[in-house]
Amino acid sequence: MHIRAVRLDELTALQDIERAAGECFRDIGMPEIADDEPLTVSELVRYHHARMAWVAATDADTPVAYLIADRVDGNLHIEQVSVHPDSARRGIGRLLLDHLAAQATSQGAPALTLTTFTEVPWNAPYYARLGFRILDDSRHTPGLREIRRREAAHGLDRWPRACMRREL
Repeated sequence: MHIRAVRLDELTALQDIERAAGECFRDIGMPEIADDEPLTVSELVRYHHARMAWVAATDADTPVAYLIADRVDGNLHIEQVSVHPDSARRGIGRLLLDHLAAQATSQGAPALTLTTFTEVPWNAPYYARLGFRILDDSRHTPGLREIRRREAAHGLDRWPRACMRREL
């Protein structure tokens, strides 16, 4: 497995990975999350052009996971990380997160941030094992507050969510 920048011709593959990864939400009573469409190709193009999109690819160079990020309040913010279920539980998500941490460090960003479901085992509990800590609401930066506002407008607050931060 190796991490590299995503190519433009792989953007629909990222959508397929996210759809497949989302299916596990159906099994825990969150079918709305499973049915939620991934970002559009035009939205993914923006991450590609910003050089904020990476894939984990097999030895045959086939993407099996991806991560996209934004710059938010001086940190790198994980917008989405998805691993195809056929490749899950092999440390691929951790590889992508560690790659982003290295990118953040090289850019002088002090932390990684993300928003996630607190009660989904492969969300907040997983990120906590990787060094992320839940931020108290009083520690939300303006950018994180805006992200949470958009998530709430999209209906994601039907389930408990939190902002998390990993110091670098």
